[in-house]
Order: sequence, then C-alpha cells, then structure tokens
Amino acid sequence: MIQRHGTVDWQRYRTEFPVTERHIYFNNAAISPLSTRVCNAIQEVSEALARDGILCEKQIFGRMEEIRGMVATFVGADPDEIAFIKNTSQGINQVAGGIHWQSGDNVVMPGNEFPANVYPWMALARRGVELRMIPPDGNKVTASMLQRACNDRTRVVTVSHVQFSTGYRIDLKSLGLFCRERGIYLHVDGIQALGALQCDVRKLEIDFLSCGGHKWLCATPGLGFFYCRKELLDEIDVVNPGWTGVVNPMEFLSYDLSYRNEAARFEEGALNLHGIFALGASVERFLEIGMDRIEDRILSLTTLLERGLIERGYTLTSPRSEGEVSGIICFAHPGSDTEALQETLTDAGVISSLRNGTIRLSPHFYNNEAEVARVLEILSR
Repeated sequence: MIQRHGTVDWQRYRTEFPVTERHIYFNNAAISPLSTRVCNAIQEVSEALARDGILCEKQIFGRMEEIRGMVATFVGADPDEIAFIKNTSQGINQVAGGIHWQSGDNVVMPGNEFPANVYPWMALARRGVELRMIPPDGNKVTASMLQRACNDRTRVVTVSHVQFSTGYRIDLKSLGLFCRERGIYLHVDGIQALGALQCDVRKLEIDFLSCGGHKWLCATPGLGFFYCRKELLDEIDVVNPGWTGVVNPMEFLSYDLSYRNEAARFEEGALNLHGIFALGASVERFLEIGMDRIEDRILSLTTLLERGLIERGYTLTSPRSEGEVSGIICFAHPGSDTEALQETLTDAGVISSLRNGTIRLSPHFYNNEAEVARVLEILSR
C-alpha cells in the first residue's frame, strides 16, 4: 500500500542505497545504483521460480499487472496504455517503424539528441522520410525552434524531455499543444527525466513516450516501458508481432493475429520478470514519496551545485533559466583540463561522467547537502 508522509525522512531512504557507504554517487544520468528495496524485489522473483517453477505463475503475473498499473499512475496514463519493453530504443523503433509514412514526410528533432533517439529516424530515409535536425543555439533547442521547423508534411516531433549532455529541460507543454492542434505526433524520450522530474502524459499532450529503467528510475538495465495514447493504438503498426500481443494468446494453435486493444500488443513474448519487479519496487517508492517532493529535492541539490561552481569560477553549460533546469549540471573550468578534473573527483570517491567536453553531475533524492559541499570542496583545490 502506498502512503504519503507529511514530511520526508530523506536519511531513511538514503539507507536503502548501499552505494552511499562507498561513494558520492552523482552519476544517475548514466546508470543508477540499485537499492536494497529493488534487490529484494528481484530476489522475490528468483525465489518464487526456484521454489515453484511454473506454479508461481499466478503470483508473479498478478503482481506484474499491479506494476503496470503503478507505472501508469506514475505518468498519468491508464494501465492499458503501458507496455513493458527492453529499453528506450525499442519504444522509439516501435513508433518510427509503425507510422504509416508517405514519401516526402518529415520528422523534426533537436540536433543534439542521444543516438537512441536519432538512428531509428535516420533509418527512415529509405522510405523517403526527411529528418530535420535543428542545431542548438546556446546549448539548447527550444520548443519554438522545433515548431518553426515544422510544416504541413511534418508527421512527428521527437525530443528528449531532458537533454543528456546539457540537462536542458524543454517546454513540453507548449510543444505538445502545438503538435496536438496540428495533428503531429509527439514522441518523448523520457529517460533523463522520469524519476527526477514530474511528467504527466495527459497534461503535456504526449502521444508516445519511451523510457528505460536504469537511470533516474533506479531500476535495472534491460527493462523499461512504452506509453501509447490509446486513441492511437490502431494508427501505428505493430513492428515486431509476438504471441503475447494477441487477443487470445493461450490458444496456441488458432493462429489468430488479432491484436489486443491495449499497449500490451507491443510486447513481443516472454517478459523480463526480474526487471519488471525491480521497476515496480522503485516506482512504488516514487509514488510513496511523491514526485513533487523528489523533484524539489533534486533541484535544490543542483541549485547548490550551480551556485558553488559559479563562485569557484566554473562555467556552466547547462541552461539554468526558469523551466529549463533538471537533475543534470554540466560544467568546465576555463583554466583546467576537464579530464584531469574528473580524475580528481574519481580519486576522491565522486562518481561523475564526461559529456561533450564537460563534467556532468547528476545527484538523486538519496544524495544530500553534505555530499554537495564535499564535491565543491574538492573542486576548490
């Protein structure tokens, strides 16, 4: 049962993450460490399968549908709009491959997306689809920049909610409204936002959303989820048909390719049960705490980093205006070698990433102010 507390005991949640005993882990935009809660959920699946084999099916699959419902609540969707997928790329490929394209159609996107949100759209060139990649201006591609690039042949705008190498958060509300009014599909890569920022697919007018679980969602690699607005289910083809995606999957010899009237039609076959249970345990915690509180917590930590870095003469490449901030802070020092700086952090037990010639820090809700102070102390040397 999910319960919201009046105040959040962040230290209690911090103890669920063993990584905090060894490192200052500011690299959640790359891959998050697992919590004991998530590890216990994975162990639950293993023990059930070891103890009972197929006899645990009712227990395990019943819980899987509960998790589907929690994921739907987490993003403001209905359970029948959620499919479990292997990773973000699978969701993107489903949209790119499933749309009924005509030669001369185009896709509009920022020119600094992660490759997972580029290659499936590039591959559409063989179908006569133009890819319009908009170059960044001041480390960002805004919603208005994307809107200006659209025309009457634009079928899709695809964008990351948060840009991986700068941390820029795009204005999805205005972009979603623009696309909905013009009959343009809006696809969102949510992997650098979900688990760090609030995201409601209804309020933001999102048509499709793809997200892996191993970054801010604090789950495992190899499992994520895909949101498809229910009104669009029949507007895109199922790219990889599978036996569990049909109306009567247990009628093995009927060979009736009638797809389920829900997003689960995109699930190809046997699912990653360990990954689903891991995602469920983590999403349950997000709902328990409240994403509004988690977002406030993360942004307060990144604001402390921002102020401290600027005071110490560092240059931030992450846009930090109102509405643009996220859990990612990217920076460099004009008089220092960036790789050497990151090595200094690593030697001191601070885990970070190098992205586009900058150091990228990405603290989560289990991190604290003392860790921020320690990082700034190291960077003061």
